[in-house]
Amino acid sequence: MEIYNNKGNWKWLLATGGFIIVLMTMLYSYYLADNLARKEESTVKLFTEAQKSILDNEAGDDTSLELYIVTNLGDIPIIMENEEGELTGYNYDGTGSVTTDQEVLTKTKARLLKGGYDPIEGFSGYSDKIYYENSRLYHRISYFPLVQIGLLGTFFLFAYYLFSSSRKAEQNRVWAGMAKETAHQLGTPISAILGWIEHLKDATLSREDQQEVVVELRNDVTRLELIADRFSKIGSKPKLDKVNLVEQLHACMVYMKRRAPSKVAFVFPALDSAPVHARINSHLFDWVIENLLRNALDAMDGQGTITAALAIRDNKVLIDITDTGKGIDSSKFKSVFNPGYTTKKRGWGLGLSLAKRIIDNYHSGKIFVKNSIPNEETTFSIHLPLA
Repeated sequence: MEIYNNKGNWKWLLATGGFIIVLMTMLYSYYLADNLARKEESTVKLFTEAQKSILDNEAGDDTSLELYIVTNLGDIPIIMENEEGELTGYNYDGTGSVTTDQEVLTKTKARLLKGGYDPIEGFSGYSDKIYYENSRLYHRISYFPLVQIGLLGTFFLFAYYLFSSSRKAEQNRVWAGMAKETAHQLGTPISAILGWIEHLKDATLSREDQQEVVVELRNDVTRLELIADRFSKIGSKPKLDKVNLVEQLHACMVYMKRRAPSKVAFVFPALDSAPVHARINSHLFDWVIENLLRNALDAMDGQGTITAALAIRDNKVLIDITDTGKGIDSSKFKSVFNPGYTTKKRGWGLGLSLAKRIIDNYHSGKIFVKNSIPNEETTFSIHLPLA
């Protein structure tokens, strides 16, 4: 459980770090854009003064500097308006050319004024008012944080997808390897125990009380064989058969009821209920239900009610398992299915993780915490395709 708390802390830490980086980038870009805007405003004013100086040069003074300023405006678009209201546009294609298209220039002027633009006072006789827009470079700097966020976001999402897929594939290989090795290791002692049981059976033929013990030993070994068979199926595609879930749930309930405290009540669909069929692997499906029932028993501390309900909706079978135990915090609804997550002092936190793998990967279904009320009830829901 601690590992997932630390994982959540790391996510928040990385998210905070990413936010700080983006914020610093935006602030710096705003700083650059603001300085560039001031510089462009000064350039436009200098352009205005240079034009005025050229027009007022009646003495024939050298105006090469002013001409240089006028012809090297850069890519700042400018609209000049004379006393009659006629508009002349400069540099609207980025090449320093002149346009007198009054319709286009009037719309541009109206857009600038609507945005709160305050025109620069020009000089009478030629340009009474001057309007200008910021350069393309200014807009590129302004939009740079958004472009950066988009690129970084795309990169991190792609990297996360690759990392997550690789991690899941590795986990699948580890799970399959551990499960098959466990099944293999169980096989040898089970075979030996079966041999000893047969020996005890022959040696106690005249002792009825000991024969009962031998029978119970055989039942327990049969259970071990079932567990080994379940582990052997992890990692390989199991065979799915059409099964009546009413009967399957009832069999699981009978098995767990024998091992449950007497104060725990089981309310399951009656055997004579209308059959509900789904394609499942009985051994693995039983494993899932037994895990849910075992967790329910642990959560109820020896008393309470476990209820199972079946329903059909949209060509799916819905199985709800409800217990009247301690409940699960809503923030942990997804975490409970993570490998290693457990609230028990003794437990590996693998039961629900295996259950989710069995339902999702092998039965094309879903398992999730439907709802939970602290100290009242918890409902796990399983959705399977209807046979």
